[in-house]
Amino acid sequence: MAVQVALMRSVNPATEEPVATYPVHSEREVGEVLDAAIAALPGWRATSVAERCALLVRVARLLRQGSEQLAQLVTAEMGKPIAEARAEVEKCAFSCEWFAEHAPGFLADQPSPSDSPRSFVAFEPLGVVFAGMPWNFPLWQVFRFAAPSLAAGNCAVLKHASSVSGCALAIAQLFESAGFPEGVFGVVLIPNERVGAVIEDPRIAAVTLTGSTAAGRSVAAAAGRSLKPAVLELGGSDAFVVLEDADIAAAASTAARARFQNAGQSCIAAKRFIVVEDVADEFEELLVAEARRVVVGDPLDASVTMGPLARSDLRDTIERQLTESIAAGATLRAGGTRPDARGYFFTPAVLTGCTFDMSAFREETFGPLAAVMRVASADEAIAAANHSDFGLGGNIWTRDEERGVALARQFQSGGVFVNGMTHSDPRLPFGGVKDSGYGRELSSFGIHEFVNVKTIWRPALDAVGAGPTPVE
Repeated sequence: MAVQVALMRSVNPATEEPVATYPVHSEREVGEVLDAAIAALPGWRATSVAERCALLVRVARLLRQGSEQLAQLVTAEMGKPIAEARAEVEKCAFSCEWFAEHAPGFLADQPSPSDSPRSFVAFEPLGVVFAGMPWNFPLWQVFRFAAPSLAAGNCAVLKHASSVSGCALAIAQLFESAGFPEGVFGVVLIPNERVGAVIEDPRIAAVTLTGSTAAGRSVAAAAGRSLKPAVLELGGSDAFVVLEDADIAAAASTAARARFQNAGQSCIAAKRFIVVEDVADEFEELLVAEARRVVVGDPLDASVTMGPLARSDLRDTIERQLTESIAAGATLRAGGTRPDARGYFFTPAVLTGCTFDMSAFREETFGPLAAVMRVASADEAIAAANHSDFGLGGNIWTRDEERGVALARQFQSGGVFVNGMTHSDPRLPFGGVKDSGYGRELSSFGIHEFVNVKTIWRPALDAVGAGPTPVE
């Protein structure tokens, strides 16, 4: 009797046609990937930081050389417009180059004088980092952890979302083609229910996850049982605050991009628009006009500015949140319909008159739905922004930037952008608080998440064997 092999399938969300199928890895195959990582680790950590970073520069070159092919794959597997997919490839290349330039400084021994002027701190790799990554930015999410982790001398094992398995394998091929030693970057194709066993495997030293809050709780529990460090970048319901002295036209234009880019499928997308009453009419009218200008359609068409949602269940969820909020008293001002065509399309929706108890304002909305609430003052706006279980990013719009910075300090979030659109950047730490997770990615803070921060003490040159007995 033939043995049935479990398969992972990627489906083109614009056409609902299959892209490819991939056999799920058996326990033996997963073990082989982990064994290869462990075998590669001693040689990789002994490789100089400069040599590791030179390989990252090669990866950046290969990313740019294969940009069109990679962008086409991203668009086919998760549906983002081709221009956004090309930009994602370039962002990955830039990140590799930036860490290649700055990692040697971040990882250099750091003098830390104490009772000895010669004590210092060393940064050493932890081992094999296991990464669970999502489908919405199938290249960037991976490079966001991989570039700093590999530069630090760790090995990496990726478990990507099943719907973008092709992207996972393409990334592995990039590292191989760039000359990374076998086993330094591996991929396992497994369903979510097998993740816990991999996390608790003794060959894994640390864990990073980008995903839902529910997934974060599960991963954190598994990592905690094994006493392994974890970085969790989870959901978000970012507040976009517009004060009475804001540049309303600029705020509305940015609001539309911040909400509808990637079809709204981003943890750091602006989701809750909190507007001071004095300027709410103007802002709402401009945001509605911006939403109606979004061109929805075939993501391979260069004139299209928003593609489909990545899966049918995501569209079902955003439609439920919209319907429930309207039933609770919100007003639909634009979009919110399913076009009469194949694909998981949904027109950009704007809801006004929203309140805290509405689904579109209370829950994370992972799709093209903007929920607008009116408030009386800046103080009320900040209180509304913080009235959330999430704390990833946020925005404040005001012509008085010093006022904006002062209010940004009151946000309960991992980042706040004053008069700008929230985005990730390898030069800035990225992460959240509350149900948005813990730990940081990117910048020097991110590269230090997966290293052993080791104190090395030695006596002063003129005091060897002398001095008082240390007290713990």
